[in-house]
Amino acid sequence: MLKLFSLLSLFLAVPAMAHAQLTDLESRWLQAGKPVIDYARTQGLPIDIIVQPQDAPGAVPLALGYAAGRCKLVLSLRGNAMADTVLQGVPPARHGAMIEAMTAHEIGHCQRYVQGDWHALPRGFVEPRGRQPGRLTALAQELRETRREEAYADLVALAWMHARHPGQYQQVLAWMRGLRTADEAAGGGAGSSHATQAWLALADGEDAFAGAASPFEQAQVLWRKGLSGDK
Repeated sequence: MLKLFSLLSLFLAVPAMAHAQLTDLESRWLQAGKPVIDYARTQGLPIDIIVQPQDAPGAVPLALGYAAGRCKLVLSLRGNAMADTVLQGVPPARHGAMIEAMTAHEIGHCQRYVQGDWHALPRGFVEPRGRQPGRLTALAQELRETRREEAYADLVALAWMHARHPGQYQQVLAWMRGLRTADEAAGGGAGSSHATQAWLALADGEDAFAGAASPFEQAQVLWRKGLSGDK
């Protein structure tokens, strides 16, 4: 969950939705994510919303791709049991908060793409010698880069929720930890590309996202701290 599709599969499998009527479920997801999308657009992020009109069993319910300089936020809910699975165990009254957090996560990916920072380390950050790319296999490097991007996006989502919904922050953090634990188990443990638990641990505290900086700037601070210990 909260995963990024490969761009190739995304744009081959997801046609743009033209004049099709939204389902109630699609409307609820879009409404829940609207504050995040509106904010992102005020920050200059170019976002297109695509609602997949055909059944998409097994697809990630909400994903992001990037093409021609624009972010593509893709909703795949029809005939998709994962739309329920991702919120399993969450009281219905809190579904909106979790969907909003998922949307903020994808906007974190969008910001990295638009800034030209995808798979790039923070400016001034030097990878310790033993962890430099030349010392890793291609697969290990790919997993590490993906994990780091997922960690950044997780932190953007948490920074957003901390600022906008502080009363629900701990519930969102606990839910996200549960998702990542399941991802790690499915992916074989710490080698999972979504093993972001080390960064989530940094976000556990009332002062984790203090100040009035943007969610992107706040996420960058904790992301950098987590990179120092990432292998």
